[in-house]
Amino acid sequence: MNFNEILSSFLVLFAVIDVLGAIPLIISIKEKTEIRPGLATLVTAVIMITFLFIGESLLGFVGVDIGSFAVAGSILMAIIAFEMLLGVQIFKNDDLDAATASVVPLAFPLLAGAGSLTTILSIRAEYQTINIVIGIILNMIFIFIVLRSVNFIQKLLGPVGAKILNKVFGIILLAIAVKLFSANIKTLLLG
Repeated sequence: MNFNEILSSFLVLFAVIDVLGAIPLIISIKEKTEIRPGLATLVTAVIMITFLFIGESLLGFVGVDIGSFAVAGSILMAIIAFEMLLGVQIFKNDDLDAATASVVPLAFPLLAGAGSLTTILSIRAEYQTINIVIGIILNMIFIFIVLRSVNFIQKLLGPVGAKILNKVFGIILLAIAVKLFSANIKTLLLG
């Protein structure tokens, strides 16, 4: 175990997962149905840790490279950003219940999305696996705290604050999607 690697993997994943930036989306999901913080956190952790160990092999097995996965994830992120910015609902959630919403779209693709999964594969080349796992677990603790506090955060922001935050982070999410798309589309077109 290496403290510097643990800290680095935690911070890199924290920035990519961006649970604080996802608060407007989490509030939006919560307004449609109840969310289960424990379930969402557990599923997110399982997806990330599983992807750490077998992600590249799994993608290779289905014939998808990391670049294609990242481009697909960036398109999905862009659609979510457009929902936030334009106040439209693209994803229909007619039969959404707490368990379903806690897994999709909360755990995947919002928290354990293409960006974080691609990042996990990238840092795997630089850090020891145990340090990445600890970094993931530390992020899950933080995610759980944020999900448990979403009612308090929503009350603190108020309706106007939540809408403003939603628009601001919609732009940020769209910018991240464009960056992820442009970084990976080049390799797909040229490679």
